[in-house]
Parts: sequence; C-alpha cells; structure tokens
Amino acid sequence: MTPFDYDYLRKLLKDRSGLVLSDDKQYLIESRLLPLARKAGIGGIGELVQKMKSGPDSLIVDVVEAMTTNETFFFRDKIPFEHFKTTIMPELLRERASRRSLRIWCAASSTGQEPYSLAMMLKEMSAEIAGWRIEIVATDLSQEVLEKSKAGIYSQFEVQRGLPIQLLVRYFKQIGDMWQVNPDVRAMVQFRQLNLLNDFSHLGMFDVIFCRNVLIYFDQETKIAIFNRLLRVHEASGYLLLGAAETVVGLTDAYRPCPDRRGLYVPNATRASPSLVPGMGSVKAAASLVR
Repeated sequence: MTPFDYDYLRKLLKDRSGLVLSDDKQYLIESRLLPLARKAGIGGIGELVQKMKSGPDSLIVDVVEAMTTNETFFFRDKIPFEHFKTTIMPELLRERASRRSLRIWCAASSTGQEPYSLAMMLKEMSAEIAGWRIEIVATDLSQEVLEKSKAGIYSQFEVQRGLPIQLLVRYFKQIGDMWQVNPDVRAMVQFRQLNLLNDFSHLGMFDVIFCRNVLIYFDQETKIAIFNRLLRVHEASGYLLLGAAETVVGLTDAYRPCPDRRGLYVPNATRASPSLVPGMGSVKAAASLVR
C-alpha cells in the first residue's frame, strides 16, 4: 500500500463515516481490507483503491462497512446497564408516569447485542412496566451488521461473552451450534440504517440514548457536531450513555455528567428546554436483572 493509497482511504473514510485514522494505522487498513479484496478477487490494497476510484459505489460501501464494523458483546462494560437498571428506569418510570411511554435509541448498535441486552432487561422488568409503551430503536451505518442483528443469531462464543446463562436459557433458542434470540425479544427492537454524520431528526425524540464506543473514532469537530444534534432529539429530562473512553467534558456544554455515575450524562438545563433534569430525585431500586 502506497502513501497515496493510504491518504485516499483516510479521506474517503472520514468523509463517508467520520472515521479518523492516524498516520500509523496502515496495519488496520490491511487487516480489515485484505480479506475483502481477496473475496472480490482483487490482488491487494493498491488494486482495490484503483477499482474504488473507477468501479461501482457498492465497492466503496463494502470498504466503509469493513472498516467501521466494531466488536461488541452482550452487556458490554456492565456499568451502563447497571445505570439503566438502578438510575435511569426508576427515575423515568416516575417522571413519565402520566404518559407511560419511553423511547430508547442505541446509536451504532453493531450486531445487535446492546439493544437485545436492553430488551432482555425490560423483559425482566415486566411487572414494573406493565401498560407502558417502550420503543427501542437501533441504528448502524452497516447494512450487513443490521441484517445479522435482525436475524438475532449468534455463535456459542458470542453468547458466552457477557450473557448470563439464565438469560440465554430464557430468551434464546438453540439452532444447531448457534443461538437465536426469541421472536418476542427481537420484536422489541426496530433496526434502521443510519450514518451519524447525517441528519437524524426524523427518528423523533428519545428519553434514553446509548451512543457508546463510536465517538472515539471521530475528530473533535465531528464529536461536537454530533453532541449538538443529539441534544435536539433528546428529551430535556433524559439520559445519554457514552463509552468508557468517551466524554463530553472539554468538548461541549450540551450535556453534563451525572455525579458518581461514570459514563452517564444528562442534557444541560441551560441548553435544553425547561424541564426537570433527572438524577436529582429519589432513586428507587429497580428490578433485579436476573431473578
């Protein structure tokens, strides 16, 4: 791969997906794109770049998807899901009691483990949310991973990573050496293709936004723009969850951290419409994740 090829790929990836690659990430390009090139009968990265410049846009789409598909697993990092159970749901069930509805958005949902983890948690809270309308919208740039998500079929290795055995037995069906999420759990999640660089106001307003482990790949200007646009689709008394290596501090005043709750943020009252800011009221213990 020549420096010119690498520069072309870096610019294309930033323009199409927001992904920013530093000068020393050639190995990442090769590890992600060489298998794609071989599958397409292309000799190497240089030839792949030439075909991208003159060939169909579908090849560029395949390259962007290969570079932006990231690893995930059920109940990844645990802490955000503890926040969801012990802080977010008790607070919002109290604050939204008059309308009895909630909307949750999993941005950059990858192969679906995050939204299905939330769906299973809601199943475990069935008594508390009886009569409520709760939507989970999951979006990702990659159509390929969205198709995997919709099918809800995972390998033994994938279900062993982070998924409690009780939930596996309760909410999955074994198909050969694979496991499929039960239809009622799959039906709880709406999967849609979305590029976070584009407008997403058409998705509507959300009470809870999970935007984890994706902003770390963007430059500062792109992060700020996304935070500002997230705020416009976020209920004033809602919650934002970021990845362990992500923060709003030093970037934007659109959100502020929740004290003593790592990775949890709320819309800034000075930027959002006047409303009760969550996290200040009494927080009751939520239903146990695993009964």
